[in-house]
Amino acid sequence: MRPLDPRLLREARAARWYVALTVGLGVAAAGLIVAQALLIADLLTPVVRGDGTSAPALSWSFAGLALVVGGRAVVAWAQERYALRAAARTVAELRRAVVEAWARRGPRASWPTPDGAAGSASGSTASGGASPEAEVATLATRGLDALEPYLVRYVPQLVLTALLTPALVCVVLGLDWVSAVIAVVTLPLVPLFMVLVGRLTAGTSQRRLAVVERLGAQVLDLVAGLPTLRAFGRSVGPGARVRALGDASRRATMGTLRVAFLSSMVLELLTTLSVAIIAVGVGLRLVEGGMELEPALAVLVLAPEVYLPLRRVGAEFHASVDGVAAVDRAFTLLDAGSSGTSGTGDGAGHGTGRSRGGTLVLDDVSVRAGGRGVLAPAGLSARIPLGTGQPGTGRVVALRGPSGAGKSTAVLVLLGLLAPDSGRVGLEPDDGPVRALTDSLADPLADPAGDGLAAWWARLTWVPQRPTLPPGRLRDVVLGGAPRPDPDRALARAARLTGLDAVVDALPDGWDTRIGLGGVGLSVGQRQRVALTSALLDDAAARPLVILDEPTAHLDARGEQAVLDTVRAWRDAGRTVLVVAHRASLLALADQVVEVRSATDPAALVGAPSATAPTGREAP
Repeated sequence: MRPLDPRLLREARAARWYVALTVGLGVAAAGLIVAQALLIADLLTPVVRGDGTSAPALSWSFAGLALVVGGRAVVAWAQERYALRAAARTVAELRRAVVEAWARRGPRASWPTPDGAAGSASGSTASGGASPEAEVATLATRGLDALEPYLVRYVPQLVLTALLTPALVCVVLGLDWVSAVIAVVTLPLVPLFMVLVGRLTAGTSQRRLAVVERLGAQVLDLVAGLPTLRAFGRSVGPGARVRALGDASRRATMGTLRVAFLSSMVLELLTTLSVAIIAVGVGLRLVEGGMELEPALAVLVLAPEVYLPLRRVGAEFHASVDGVAAVDRAFTLLDAGSSGTSGTGDGAGHGTGRSRGGTLVLDDVSVRAGGRGVLAPAGLSARIPLGTGQPGTGRVVALRGPSGAGKSTAVLVLLGLLAPDSGRVGLEPDDGPVRALTDSLADPLADPAGDGLAAWWARLTWVPQRPTLPPGRLRDVVLGGAPRPDPDRALARAARLTGLDAVVDALPDGWDTRIGLGGVGLSVGQRQRVALTSALLDDAAARPLVILDEPTAHLDARGEQAVLDTVRAWRDAGRTVLVVAHRASLLALADQVVEVRSATDPAALVGAPSATAPTGREAP
């Protein structure tokens, strides 16, 4: 990342006004420093010479100096106050941009490389095999938090270096050209050493950031899988790995600190010697009578101020390199845009159409499974009639196939969260030809705002295998905040059908029981019933399509029966239920079964002839 990356100003509005404010404060600081040096020289000259002075004669100078000192204090206060505020806002804006950019890339996206291409499909490119989601979580939290020293300390000193140092050199030139020449000759040595030391420090900080991200990602994965590890008695084993990662992070941090201390010593020594050369030259000329006392005093006061911004830049750079490295990785993701959701198929993407009836068409849809060298699904074709919300028009469609065949991937394609690499997904109205569903070309009649993907989501209900529930009262979570006529009666009827009423009766506060994020406080089966009950309350006419991803997984016989009863209720209400099914009970309930198969990806066969891939077709 450059000293002041234009991308930061482009992505964060708070950073733009903060830089403008810093420039204004820097100009004010330059004027106050010059005024302070001249006033001090004016006050000390008669004292050093022993000239007769009187209090009234010096009162204006003392008053002016007091005002200047107060002005510098105000400038420093304003810089600190608004720097902290701007840093908090900038970090919040970048964090939101990172999360939104990652969400746009889709659920199967990998971390992009600096040139904008996708990284390894198996995960992160820098986290040692940890999931990209965990890496993004680490970057958006601890990584971007390290940006605060960069904005609060480093950027102001960088602006002061660009404004204050040249201005003070010009003032010194007007007072003593010899001292100005010495400053001009020695000043370039400071950034030269900063560049040499900064290269080493930047590499060290990149390695430290990689260690921190790897530690955070693996700890997040460990916490997410802790129930499974405890179930198999392996919860203690990963502790050694976490300790090893912690030791690696400690060593990387100490290495960065050592480099920072050594480089700061080099810069301090260099600037101290430069100021000393100016002071010695001024002193010798004063002794020889080749220079007046007042300009000499002013030069001696200004000399440290000439080098101070550069010294501070070098010192604050080491406090900000972690944030700089994190922002550089954030911009790698932001610059990649939403390419993770774009496909190469001729009909890749999703959109919207009329919400009444029609047929959902999958025509030879194939998706590459990254890292496996297969297409899953491969050549999936099906025609799925959509319900109209009228009784008798519903149906149950089951996606059947072995594990890894691409059933869940096919669901993501239908949801618009993943684009097929080949084939077409379309919607065939009852009175027209098949129309490709695309997230950019929406039906202007069905979606006046042109928001195709949002309109398509508004037509369907999705219940994943592990529902993610928001925190709050159980009643509010189920109802979802949408206004409904007679909500108590509808809630009771839906809960009775899914079996949630028995769960509520066993809870201490009933419907007022508060649950945590993700359904903390409920078992897996209870969370599934909450999600089914909430989906059952949706308007069948507005959302004629229901998609379920293995809804009976991890459920006992009673929970499975509740799912079957809910599916029948949806079908009787005139809704199309698309379900990923393994169990015979769900397959027996299906009116239509679509076979999903995987096949070897021809592009993964280097030097081998492409074979015809077996396709997924509807079962007779």
